[in-house]
Amino acid sequence: MVQPLNKLNFRDLQWPNLLGEARSRILIWYIGVIVLLMTVAVPMLRYSILEQVEKRVESDLIKELAAFRVLLTDGPIYADEPLVQQIRKEGGAIPRGYPTNRGELKSLYTIFLARQLPEDDTFLITFVDGALYKSSPRALPEILDEDFQLMQRWASLQNPEQGSKETQNDEIGSLLYRAEPIRAGGDSFGTFVVVHTTAGEQDEALEAFHVVVQVQVFILVLALVLSWFAAGRVLAPLRTLAETAHAITESDLSRRIPMQGKGEISDLAQTFNEMMERLQDAFESQRDFINDAGHELRTPITIVRGHLELMGTDPQEQQETLALVLDELDRMGRMVGELLLLTKAERPDFLQLEVVDIQLFTQELYTKATALAFDRDWVLMSRAFGQFSADRQRLTEAVMNLAENAVQHTESGDRITLGSDLKQGALHLWVSDMGTGIAPEDQRRIFARFARAAKQRRHSEGTGLGLAIVKAIAEAHHGKVTVQSQPGTGSTFTLVLPLSPPSGLALKALPHHE
Repeated sequence: MVQPLNKLNFRDLQWPNLLGEARSRILIWYIGVIVLLMTVAVPMLRYSILEQVEKRVESDLIKELAAFRVLLTDGPIYADEPLVQQIRKEGGAIPRGYPTNRGELKSLYTIFLARQLPEDDTFLITFVDGALYKSSPRALPEILDEDFQLMQRWASLQNPEQGSKETQNDEIGSLLYRAEPIRAGGDSFGTFVVVHTTAGEQDEALEAFHVVVQVQVFILVLALVLSWFAAGRVLAPLRTLAETAHAITESDLSRRIPMQGKGEISDLAQTFNEMMERLQDAFESQRDFINDAGHELRTPITIVRGHLELMGTDPQEQQETLALVLDELDRMGRMVGELLLLTKAERPDFLQLEVVDIQLFTQELYTKATALAFDRDWVLMSRAFGQFSADRQRLTEAVMNLAENAVQHTESGDRITLGSDLKQGALHLWVSDMGTGIAPEDQRRIFARFARAAKQRRHSEGTGLGLAIVKAIAEAHHGKVTVQSQPGTGSTFTLVLPLSPPSGLALKALPHHE
């Protein structure tokens, strides 16, 4: 009876066992891998975010500087602009192109700072003749005081410059800047500087980064909890397998694991069920074998005991009893020998292979079979020509069992035929008789141990192991034994053995009639 999957019961959990469970180990490995990846990924993510912030700031600086260069090179495009008109009224000089004097430069500074609205934390700073002229916004950070060393260098700058400056002020952070000197006659008489403080941008980016990390940690914890239960469901068949294995006894081999879905766990459950099927068949076969063997051996023992108990003092009666006892003991010895033979059939050294000439082997079988009963009409139908690898003694025993079986089910004068042939890469050795035949329902069981056809009178005191031995020898050669029979018309038993030519000889069958 198939048992359903057991549900997880938290009351049954024991922490020492829980830590040793497969899903606990899987979860621990999963946590270790995730922690390792996050240990590497979090710093990389933080570095990447800050690098993107720096790149965006650099891009803004370049845009601001590019806009100033356009004004510096082309001058004010719109002459009627109110600011331009106001500068002219106040006597200021408006250049038509690149400024050539300080007055034109100051006018350009005034126009650009009025037009351009810098981004947060961005400062536009202008210098004329080494002194600060104007800035936007007007209020500069304290670190950009006129006495600051960097401001002094910008004021006297002779060549374009870009760079960064680390500060000790957490509210400022780093300074990223680009500076452009304005030249006239080979000398610099002014400087335009774009400066950005990174603290604000970085704080915003890091705040977003912290939110991302917190969300990731929450999702990781949630994923671990869900993974714990998911692993429990995935590995539930393994727990059921263990419970089923513990519950199996010799008296109950019927428990199976229900298979659901596809995958390795389902394959494992199927493999376990198939193993249990084979194990159950083996136990049932062993039980039947023991029962049958016990029954078969009990009869001769009973006969021997009964005759010995009733044996009198008359010498003739004693001789008759002794002959009967010896006959029963011989039958018991033969039965034990055949049982040992069937037991050895599972061993790898059961066969002693050699190269066998099929034609001569068939002739030997025919000669030995005729000695079983001289009053039968023995016929050798055909002999195949060639060689194959086999155990000559075991095959002889198998064919002799078939021949003896044919003798037992025929009468004096009945024909029994033997022969060999090659068909579809296999050697066929057959024994055919004209005896009583076998009913279809009996043909499926006659190769079992101690099996005899029902509704058939017993012709001998055989052990009931002959056909089982034939089947074992055929299967040891990786072949099989087949039967074709109809009640009243006789039977044909055929050994079908795959060929393994030792030297690639061409094999063929030639008819031969005796």
